[in-house]
Amino acid sequence: MEELKLISSDSHVVEPPTLWTDRMDASVWGSQIPHVRTGGIDDPYDSWFVGDRKVAGTGAAAAAGKRFDDPGAIIQAGRYSDILPGAYDPIEHLKDMDLDGIFGGIVYPSVALPLFGLEDPRLVRAILDAYNSWVVEFCSANPRRLKAAAGVVLDDDIPGAIESMQQAVQLGLSAIMISSFPREGERYHLPGYEPFWAAANDLDIPLNFHVTTNRFGGPQIIVDGKPNFNATDRSTTDFYVRQSVGDMVFSGVFERFPKLKMVCVEHELGWIPFFTQRMDVQYKDRPDMASYRFKDGAIPSDFMRRNVFHGFQEDALGIQLRDLIGVDQMLWGSDYPHAESTFPYSRSILDRILEGVPDGERAKMVGLNAQRLYEFI
Repeated sequence: MEELKLISSDSHVVEPPTLWTDRMDASVWGSQIPHVRTGGIDDPYDSWFVGDRKVAGTGAAAAAGKRFDDPGAIIQAGRYSDILPGAYDPIEHLKDMDLDGIFGGIVYPSVALPLFGLEDPRLVRAILDAYNSWVVEFCSANPRRLKAAAGVVLDDDIPGAIESMQQAVQLGLSAIMISSFPREGERYHLPGYEPFWAAANDLDIPLNFHVTTNRFGGPQIIVDGKPNFNATDRSTTDFYVRQSVGDMVFSGVFERFPKLKMVCVEHELGWIPFFTQRMDVQYKDRPDMASYRFKDGAIPSDFMRRNVFHGFQEDALGIQLRDLIGVDQMLWGSDYPHAESTFPYSRSILDRILEGVPDGERAKMVGLNAQRLYEFI
């Protein structure tokens, strides 16, 4: 795949330990500012806290490459002294992109993703605004190759969310990441979100649903009396995003705002054809349930093919279903520097999962679609 320009639609940074303590007002937020603590003899790891609540580790978020050598060594705990420098240093990040044969990338946070689930939306907004200002500086090392998605929380303060989105655009950020699923009791079909969709449509900036950004906590497995990361959740990441995309489609959001673009990031591909088919069936056969009726004979799959895009990493099954998904809607991403990343073997992995795919379709999926959507030059 040497001849193709690779653009990762899903790369990450790992936020440096003082990002939020340097950028948030301690007189307002105090110990609620995200900060790193290092445990004692029995816990020699660096962990992120909000108040006294542990919210993230530093291990798997920067364990790229370990799954190829020793997947058993991947753990959530870690130390900043051990993680890949490219996780937080843009110059080293660019070097790793060169090593992996990647021209450009859209970067997302790591620690800030689960912070979408904090209860206080004002705190979440302050956290995300601080991150947005930092990631602009990160990308300034090479704006032609590094672009980033801003984080924006919605909830009740839609004018505030629009303001954060406008600020992100003014800062030069290339996408707006919102929660894959809103807070409990809310859904994205509700009319209160309409001004936000309208503003995003007018700004013509892509919106993103990234995994691990729900506004409420999902279930956890309890192991030895302690909550543990749930492998079931990791295996069903498309569950909530299907709910959100379906709500937006069936309520006519994409019909009213035709320039609105929604990118489902890190949710893979294989689920999309069946989900799209089911939406069409429900719309045609059960109009009592799909009370919003589209103009000009449109059906849900029309909006899936026009307004909704899908990130993938290593979904060989989804590649086989590309004609049912729409090649123009598919965006590859490496997920660097996370444990699941294809780094440093992205090109060989793509050669394997894209075997037999025509060159023109390959080029779109691994770079041209992202180049068009995020305006890489």
